[in-house]
Amino acid sequence: MDKNDSKVLVLDIDGTLTNSKKEITENTKKGIMEIQKRGHIVILASGRPTPGMKKFAAELELEKYGGYLLSFNGGRIINAATGEIVFQKTLPQNLIPGIYHFAKEQDLGLVTYLGETIILGTRSDEYVELEARINGMEIRKVDNFLDYYEYDLNKCLMTAPPEKAAIYEKMLQEKYGDLLSIYRSEPFFIEIMPKNVDKATSLDRMLSTVGLNRENTICVGDGFNDMTMIQYAAIGVAMANAQEPVKAAADFITKSNDEDGIVTVIDKFIL
Repeated sequence: MDKNDSKVLVLDIDGTLTNSKKEITENTKKGIMEIQKRGHIVILASGRPTPGMKKFAAELELEKYGGYLLSFNGGRIINAATGEIVFQKTLPQNLIPGIYHFAKEQDLGLVTYLGETIILGTRSDEYVELEARINGMEIRKVDNFLDYYEYDLNKCLMTAPPEKAAIYEKMLQEKYGDLLSIYRSEPFFIEIMPKNVDKATSLDRMLSTVGLNRENTICVGDGFNDMTMIQYAAIGVAMANAQEPVKAAADFITKSNDEDGIVTVIDKFIL
């Protein structure tokens, strides 16, 4: 198949690719493998750190079929076949101390990522533990978080109970809105990202870099952080289990992640 004719299927992971047990069902896997064998491209696009995506990339054989991993909500994009970083944007280092002090003052969980490890800057809570569990990564508590930001950080993540997280999200947006992208990917996760980094912006840069067409993109997701790519895509799809604003932004609403919603998308728009 000519590259220009290849469909590009961009899939969020949690609540989209995986069911409520965080697993890819047999039917969904079968559908994805079928389109890859026919020459279509699959990109996994997640707020997860890169190591937290690798098991799904391996299960879908993205390395063999030339797929891509868009991690950290677009902060980094990797070619699954070569491991090469196609695109990356990192947090401005001069802002890290202020982010850290905000988390300390408000008693929030704060983590970042180093290789296969989650670096814990403040205290742990059930949401930090969830982040470690779903990504299969170890938590490493450090004595002084500010000693650990000398390397490139793709994102920081703050955690708080949902009703409080909504308040802190607004406070952070007021403080850093001109300098950073700040939004919740889950009711209890506040994502702190470089400015102008989201799934759509990074996807757009990546497609032009590797010679794929936006006209052929189908983006599927369920969370607030999927809205930009759903609006960007030639065909934007929301899962039946998606947040209501996400459904409103979509061209098509498919079945839920527990009903193989991706198979419906593949059958309708690719096969």
